[in-house]
Amino acid sequence: KDKVSVVTGAASGIGRGMAETFAAAGMRVVLGDIETEALEETTRSMRAAGADVHAVRTDVSKPDQVDDLARQTLRKYGAVHVLCNNAGIMVGGSTGWKSSVNDWRWIVGVNLMGVVHGIRTFLPIMIEQDSEAHILNTASLAGLIASGPAPYVSTKFAVVGLSENVYVQLQREGLKPRVSVLCPALVDTNIVYSDRNRPAEFADASVPHTDPAARAARERAAAALKKDGLSPRAVGEQVLAAIRDERFYILTHPELNPVIEQRMEHILTGTNPAVVPSPELMQKLNALRPR
Repeated sequence: KDKVSVVTGAASGIGRGMAETFAAAGMRVVLGDIETEALEETTRSMRAAGADVHAVRTDVSKPDQVDDLARQTLRKYGAVHVLCNNAGIMVGGSTGWKSSVNDWRWIVGVNLMGVVHGIRTFLPIMIEQDSEAHILNTASLAGLIASGPAPYVSTKFAVVGLSENVYVQLQREGLKPRVSVLCPALVDTNIVYSDRNRPAEFADASVPHTDPAARAARERAAAALKKDGLSPRAVGEQVLAAIRDERFYILTHPELNPVIEQRMEHILTGTNPAVVPSPELMQKLNALRPR
């Protein structure tokens, strides 16, 4: 209660779910997002519900804008206790060799460097405060198993590794800030429509936004997220609980843990990656599905 949280990608999806959860718990919330209209709507909605929020339009791929997010946070509230490096995108290219250079540059700039900029800017502030603080980095289940478009998987694996490294370094140096990494599976968000925010400088997409097949694939994916995805608010509740418990790994769908176990087993036994799930794994997953 009365702590200050900063959430990037806060205007929609998981970011909004976390922001609303934090506000309901009595925290003051700084909302960062690149989408101006969505950011304004989320700010109005949260204030109408009684939340103390401050909005800052932020492109996390730009370090100067992340610096400004921190400056405005300190100017408004005087401290920062929780940072959620959550902003993320997905690009259409399915394979590493078919994805354009601009696809790679854009997604690395947001999904990975956005987290790096957040850590480099906010963590020294938290250390200087010398009080309890927490950084949450949003990765994905695709950061633990190689499932999904190659550029997306690559950035999410990097976020998991970065988060683990920062956690260990903070522990070794006896510093107070804690770290968590969020690895969600299906969540009801609009991430499949990330191209709505593609900058002109990265316009050379490997799969054009207007391509009929790509459009159909996006609609199928969006329908699956809507039908089977966890609500962003439910993810926010899991995040808040993990922060309170100082828990590092946040796996939103524990029923999928056998998939992670299989990958670990393959690494330890020198087995090649599975192209399709084994019959034994499928049997485990089917047994875990709700009836």
